[in-house]
Amino acid sequence: MLDRAREAGIERILVPGWDLASSEAAADLAARHPDLVQAAVGIHPHDAAAMDERSWERIEQLAAEPVVRAIGEIGLDHFRDLSPRDVQRNALDRQLDLAARLDMPVLVHDREAHGDVEAALLAWSGRIGSSARGVLHAFSGDAAMAHRLSGAGFLISFALPVAFRSAQGPRAAAAALDAGRFVVETDAPYLGPDRERRNEPTTVLRVAAELGRLRGEAPEGLVAPMRAAYEALVG
Repeated sequence: MLDRAREAGIERILVPGWDLASSEAAADLAARHPDLVQAAVGIHPHDAAAMDERSWERIEQLAAEPVVRAIGEIGLDHFRDLSPRDVQRNALDRQLDLAARLDMPVLVHDREAHGDVEAALLAWSGRIGSSARGVLHAFSGDAAMAHRLSGAGFLISFALPVAFRSAQGPRAAAAALDAGRFVVETDAPYLGPDRERRNEPTTVLRVAAELGRLRGEAPEGLVAPMRAAYEALVG
């Protein structure tokens, strides 16, 4: 899979954790493939209720490793509410504080929680200033939300659902954002091409092609601004 990514011209893959075990696995994968893979560590809102202090300490230890370049996947999920909302919010705030201490970006999950996620990120940005940065992953909001968060220093990340006509908000955002304010992703193993095809890094080529169509420009023209945005994100 990584060989196919290299052959397709993919230069960097940022692999996030969603719980302690996957965060450790992401760091290990990045250490074994430093030419291509970088890691993020974090606790997804679904898994926030399972954390104890020892686990939080381990996340902080992992975050200090050189291969780890971001805190994520963190955020709020008010669609499933697999962890109580107050526990989700406490986990989000704790990890925003960790990112601020380490001067790292955040990878943010937002499902049916647009207002609360935006408020939390804008408050965090207002508190720590220009060092606040991150990605709204698999963006599902609208163009106005994308514009406000982009203005506060966050990137908008699009996955394959941006190709669906039902995704009116993300499609409008993709067409309206300035170059250099968005990136592409897979959200593998989820949000894949179809049930028969595995979702892997090369899926981002399809995402980029759809962004090109929405913006009326060649997908190749998106590469340099996205590369620069990614490099500014992870430092």
